[in-house]
Amino acid sequence: MRVKLIIIVIFVCVANQLCIAQQHQYVLRTNTLKSYVDYFNSIDTETVKNYITNDHAAEWMASNVPLFECPDSAIEKIYYYRWWTFRKHLVKTPDGYVFTEFITNVNWAGEYNTVSSAVGHQVYEGRWLRDPEYIRGYINFWLFDDPKQAKPHLHAFSSWIDDAVYNFYLVNPDKEFIRQILPALNNDYRQWETDRQLPSKMFWQYDVRDAMEESISGGRHVKNERPTINSYMYGNANALSKMAALVGNDSLQTKYQQKASQLKHLVQDSLWDDSAKFFEVKTPAGKFANAREELGFIPWYFDLPDDKAKYAEQWDQLTDTKGFNAPWGITTAERRHPLFRTHGSGHGSEWDGAIWPFASTQTLKGLANLLTDYKNQNNMSAKVFYDQFHKYAMSHIKRGVPYLGEYQDEKTGYWLKGDNPRSSYYNHSGFCDLVINDLVGIKPRADNVFELFPLIPKDQWAWFCLSNVSYHNRLFTILWDRNGSKYHHGNGLFLYADGKLIYHGNELKHITVALNHKG
Repeated sequence: MRVKLIIIVIFVCVANQLCIAQQHQYVLRTNTLKSYVDYFNSIDTETVKNYITNDHAAEWMASNVPLFECPDSAIEKIYYYRWWTFRKHLVKTPDGYVFTEFITNVNWAGEYNTVSSAVGHQVYEGRWLRDPEYIRGYINFWLFDDPKQAKPHLHAFSSWIDDAVYNFYLVNPDKEFIRQILPALNNDYRQWETDRQLPSKMFWQYDVRDAMEESISGGRHVKNERPTINSYMYGNANALSKMAALVGNDSLQTKYQQKASQLKHLVQDSLWDDSAKFFEVKTPAGKFANAREELGFIPWYFDLPDDKAKYAEQWDQLTDTKGFNAPWGITTAERRHPLFRTHGSGHGSEWDGAIWPFASTQTLKGLANLLTDYKNQNNMSAKVFYDQFHKYAMSHIKRGVPYLGEYQDEKTGYWLKGDNPRSSYYNHSGFCDLVINDLVGIKPRADNVFELFPLIPKDQWAWFCLSNVSYHNRLFTILWDRNGSKYHHGNGLFLYADGKLIYHGNELKHITVALNHKG
């Protein structure tokens, strides 16, 4: 009888621990997600229906997106809104899954209404979906299906697709997938060198082919050396080197390592304007365009600049109200420039100062990299990042309800395409990845280490939870509860992998945790 009692006690204890573990793994339920989706559906006319319609949005999101809760209601709401809009663009085709940029058909798109200008943003965003087949299929589309078309569209715009693919791999490791697509990525890079590389080994681009037309520095037919394409090609070369190393291709690894090193030197030597203290566009005549533009922050998206104080000083322009700091967000050109917002609205897409979420995403990612990867940060801080990101979240509004369009007036927040149907739910930027990767701070790695580097300012949030994050084939939960009163699981920072506590500390700070091999 005593033995039976002991067995029962042990069983109850084990069951209780398993229950606690499950509670920790599923701290957040889908109730909040479903409530948001019901609201978003209620304000939507759903004039276009793709693979996941509104009536299936909650179910699909509950199965695929990480759950998130925080005290900042704007960030939380827009986090779910952006996933809700993102799935609107998912299309199942005879050739697999793709994501569109415009919700309606546009005449310059490729097959299945695809446009390549924001493929980097879309892959970064979608890498956090529980089912990796959506993004894997989309990558395959651009590398294997698009080239078969009479008029391929991947090179219609500059992109950082190689970098995005590698960062997708860091979340969803699959060496065989990398092995299969590496030859196509290599060929794609070589095509860019054929099409756009100068004898100096720098790359040129029209501003319109950077998806940044009507800019102060550029022109639709001017072959400028731009921080955009040169940073993208650096990021792509760096990623190709790392992917080659993954599959044991030493010669390809060395080749792209050398290309990345060369571009890093050239960009800093050619596009850094010492007098402006800024990365700028250079004209075919070899002169600077004499305009500080938001694209000058892009090099940090790829950790291109050396860790030097003179480069970090550029970031002061971000918080200067005569620079890029406007009431509704980050402007695409410095506000003091005499040509700021002078191109009018007749072109339909002006990059001479108005706020573009596409560029805001790049700048916020670059700032996050500065704060996590660099020692020289000048006057930047987690508070600066948070304030700018909060402002970005708040800008997702039109007539009092959540909205995402193409570009905005920097003083009023007015969406400059008005009620043009093509602009609704514009899939041309990122948001959820900025929450997961930068604000909460999950830093994907190739090794078996979980790294967290939050950019939430000290004392900003007393609690938050990011749950059901699919990473390295496991589900992770990050929970912060300063005094334990929110979730009642104790106070401090908790990290769970598949329901098992793998870290607990009293501070919300940068941490690394070695992961045991699964199984």
